[in-house]
Amino acid sequence: MPLLYSIGKVTVGNVMKLGWRPHVEGLENIPATGGAILAGNHLSVADELFLGSTVPRHIAFWAKSEYFRGGGLRGNATKWLMEGLGAIKVERAGGRAALTAFDGAIPVLKAGDLVAIYPEGTRSPDGRLYRGRTGVARLAVAAGVPIIPVGMAGTDKVQPIGQPYPKLGKGKVVVKFGKPIPVAGRPNDRTALRALTDEVIAEIQKLTGQEYVPRYAPPRAAPEEA
Repeated sequence: MPLLYSIGKVTVGNVMKLGWRPHVEGLENIPATGGAILAGNHLSVADELFLGSTVPRHIAFWAKSEYFRGGGLRGNATKWLMEGLGAIKVERAGGRAALTAFDGAIPVLKAGDLVAIYPEGTRSPDGRLYRGRTGVARLAVAAGVPIIPVGMAGTDKVQPIGQPYPKLGKGKVVVKFGKPIPVAGRPNDRTALRALTDEVIAEIQKLTGQEYVPRYAPPRAAPEEA
């Protein structure tokens, strides 16, 4: 486990637990060892903070490439933090550049670590659950690891879009973990990957009770809200 991540577990993790006292269910569904993908709904930037503080294992998050390119004191600090936490850089331009995220995640999973992914691809603009993108299924099949659905609630109240940091006294946060979805023996053709992704989204919806929208969530316009 990276040193910075260990420090974060003690400091930020305890702050999140004591400050907001999130209600956690299904933690027993996360295996003690071995690689797995945590696939959750995405309501807020705070999702990663609460997920990281409730799961006792190291989690590698996919992070947009802009976090690794910053200049100045703040930008360099962010880059240092991302690298220290073992974040996996995601290029959002598409094509071969975007596939580097898969290249980075597969060895992490095969080495027995956890990787967190948000199948919707971006934060929900209105609290509803949107159609999942098949990257989560493609990665799970390629790495041969199970997918653990994660349901978040209340994080959009704690840190709404545009709010730079979580606020106390802004509602109850709930984190639920569903049973692992095995991928052994699943084909990797387009139809099968689409079906597996839909299955993951359906399990997330069971945990959150969100209204489902059968289309992709619209992309963020502002870079800071992407």
